[in-house]
Amino acid sequence: MGPEQLLPDSLLERIRGRAAGYDAKNAFFFEDLEELTAAGYLKAFVPASDGGSGFGLETVAGCQRRLATAAPATALAVNMHLVWTGVARVLADRGDASLDFVLSEAAKGEIFAFGNSEAGNDAVLFDSLTEARPLPDGGYGFTGTKIFTSLSPAWTRLGIFGKDSAARGGEGELVHGFLDRAAPGYELLDDWNTLGMRASQSNTTVLRGAVVPAHRIFRKLPVGPNADPLIFAIFACFETLLAAVYTGVGERALTLGVEAAKRRTSFKNGGRSYAQDPDIRWKIAEAAMVMDALYPHLAQVARDVDALVDHGNQWFPKLVGLKVRATETARTVVDTAIRVSGGSSYFRGTELERLYRDVLAGIFHPSDDESAHNTVANAWLGPLEE
Repeated sequence: MGPEQLLPDSLLERIRGRAAGYDAKNAFFFEDLEELTAAGYLKAFVPASDGGSGFGLETVAGCQRRLATAAPATALAVNMHLVWTGVARVLADRGDASLDFVLSEAAKGEIFAFGNSEAGNDAVLFDSLTEARPLPDGGYGFTGTKIFTSLSPAWTRLGIFGKDSAARGGEGELVHGFLDRAAPGYELLDDWNTLGMRASQSNTTVLRGAVVPAHRIFRKLPVGPNADPLIFAIFACFETLLAAVYTGVGERALTLGVEAAKRRTSFKNGGRSYAQDPDIRWKIAEAAMVMDALYPHLAQVARDVDALVDHGNQWFPKLVGLKVRATETARTVVDTAIRVSGGSSYFRGTELERLYRDVLAGIFHPSDDESAHNTVANAWLGPLEE
């Protein structure tokens, strides 16, 4: 089974047909989620023995690329569930069973979301502004504010982390756990009113002593960069699946640009199709070439994760480089498609107008352009001298 079987054309077209309405109403994609769940899409990483598809990262990335051609916001939000189930799969493949319960619960219909992002925290996973207060029973109470919590209306398990500042002799410890939706001590704000990716409903989550019991605490790590397999697994799945979504956005924009070039006619050239205009042909060719370079890049990085390839200190540069190439390429191709399509694409409600807004979200996801270039430079040139 591949992306076309898990996400057949009929389902894809129904999802595409709802995308504009969700965007216009700033509404969550409940119908999409219901259909995707029924199709087993959220169990893509779950082993076949538990009723899932048993896919690896390469195939799931292909699925997400395909879904994003129909509804980028739906794909982006579903990404967060797939990131956690993907992390569990990547760890299991490397002999780490600490998140096997994520796959087991996903098999039973639980929906996982990502609640790690914090405003002003450019250390990302290596420090936290959220307090993790140890409780007598081994659990933790988390207090802080998490932003961009996709799947806010639907998640049943929220992955969060915070810092226990008193741990490790006062050096601090980063505590990772899963918050149950039924737990007390948190609030989901109704504050998602953005330029694009509106159906994701990535609302702010305010933690006010939200309790994660001991059996849901799955990692305690030192503050700062470290080589724990969890960090690699999160980066590998997050960056690769994010790249897959934006690759799908670029793919769809190219298709729309080609259709527009064939549909539009030139009055001054006797009604000939713009597909015969040398300048338009150049733009379409340029967009097609940059997309052709992106497809194998995405597939190869994901394939290497599945195959347990050891890239050593080049792994993180490869992952962040893929993310930046995908998001920047998608922005370029969407812009080209709009130029080819003419003024009609400037009107609200057209698909390209929506893609133009959706694709901008790519610049805000970690790793951002500055952080990615710093990661790659350090890998190739070493750190800056003091």
